[in-house]
Amino acid sequence: MNLAERSKKSIWHPFTQMQIADDPIAIVRGKGSYLYDENGKAYLDAVSSWWVTNHGHAHPHIAQKVSEQVAHLEHSMLAGFTHEPAIELAERVLNHLPEGQSKVFFSDNGSTAVEVAIKMAVQYWHNQGQDRTEILAFEDAYHGDTFGAMSAAGPSAFNRPFQPYLFTVQHLPVPIQNAEDHFLQVLEKALQSGRVACFIYEPLVLGAGGMFMYAPELLNKAIAMCKAYQVLCIADEVMTGFGRTGKWFASDYCENKPDIICLSKGLTGGTLPMALTTCTETVYKAFLSDDRFKTFFHGHSFTGNPVGCAAALASMDLMEKQETWERIDAVCQLHSEQVGRFEKLAAVSNVRHRGTLFALDVNTGGETSYFNDLRDWLYRQFIDRGILLRPLGNTLYIMAPYSTTKEQMMEVYQAMEQVLEQVKV
Repeated sequence: MNLAERSKKSIWHPFTQMQIADDPIAIVRGKGSYLYDENGKAYLDAVSSWWVTNHGHAHPHIAQKVSEQVAHLEHSMLAGFTHEPAIELAERVLNHLPEGQSKVFFSDNGSTAVEVAIKMAVQYWHNQGQDRTEILAFEDAYHGDTFGAMSAAGPSAFNRPFQPYLFTVQHLPVPIQNAEDHFLQVLEKALQSGRVACFIYEPLVLGAGGMFMYAPELLNKAIAMCKAYQVLCIADEVMTGFGRTGKWFASDYCENKPDIICLSKGLTGGTLPMALTTCTETVYKAFLSDDRFKTFFHGHSFTGNPVGCAAALASMDLMEKQETWERIDAVCQLHSEQVGRFEKLAAVSNVRHRGTLFALDVNTGGETSYFNDLRDWLYRQFIDRGILLRPLGNTLYIMAPYSTTKEQMMEVYQAMEQVLEQVKV
C-alpha cells in the first residue's frame, strides 16, 4: 500500500469531499519552491502551500534554528512564565508593525488570531461599561473556520450548517469599482448607531473570497471614519502580512492604522503553527484593573511555544535581509509585466495584482462558485504539468514563495496561458 492509499484510509482531509476526491498526492520532501512526491515528480508550489511558505520549503536557516531550540527548550507555558524566544519575537515584530502597536498576544493559527482579536474588541468596551456589541465586516470575507471567524465571514456554503450558532455581524458591501462611495455611505450609516464595537477587514485583498483587491485610499478613508466614531479597527493580516502585498504589511499602505492586527501563515515561514494578535496600548490598558473579572481570559496550550518562536525568529531573519526584498520587488515587477499577456485571452477578465499576488477570473458563462467543475479541471491541468495552483472557484491566482526564480515564474505564466487558451467561452 503506497502513501496515498494509506492516507485515504486513515486521514480526513480538509476542504475535501472524500467520497469523490482524487487520491491525495503523497509529498515526501520539499526544497526551495518545489515539492516532491513519492514517485519523484516535482511540483512547483505557486501558492506557497496555502500561503504560508514564503521563503520556500525546508529552508536551511529556519531548520537549523528550530533544531537548536528543540534541544534547548521545547515548551513552557506562558501563563506566569515567559522565555526569551517569545520576548524577542514580540519585540522584533512590533518593531516592523505599523505605528501604535504595543502588545503581542500569542495563539496558534489564523482563525484563533481572529478569535482573539474579536474578543479583545468586544471586551474592550465591556470593561468600560459601554454597550458596544455590534461588529462590522465585509461581505464575502474569510477570516477562518472557528465560530467567531465564521460569524465575521458571514453566510456561505462553507458554514451553512452552523448558521443557527453564529452571532450576528453586519456585513458591508465589497467596494467594487465605481461603488466605493456606496460602501462608505453604508459604513457611515452603520457607525451612526453608536453601538459598533469594531470593524474587521482583510486589508487591500479579500483572499479566499476570490482575491478581490481594493485601493489603499478607500481603506484609509474607512479607517478614518471608524476612528471618528471611536470604533476599533481590526486588520486581518493573516494572509497579507510579511511582504505579500509588497510591503511588510498591507496596513503600511495606509496613513490611518488599525487598533488590532492578526498575524499567522508566513509568520514562521510555514515551518510551525503560530499566530499573533497585536494591539495598541489603549486597547491593552482597558484590561488593566484591580478587578480580576476584567482579565482577558483566553489562552492556548501552545501559546508562545519556544520552537514556534524560533521558527518565526528565523523567518524574521530572512525577512530583514535586503535580498528578500529584492526578490519580492522582482516578483512584483514580473506580475506587472504579465497583465497585458492575460488580458488578451478570450476566457479571462479582471486581471489584477498587488505585490506578490497575481489573480484573474476565468469566464465560461456558467457557474462561477467555488464548487464549479471548472475549478477542478483547472487544478488537474496544472498538476499534470507539475505546478501547484489551487483556484478559488473561477479565480486563478499566484502566490509563490519568495525563493521562486524568474525562470520558474515564467514557467507558471506559460502554463497558465496554455491552459486558459483551452477554455471555451
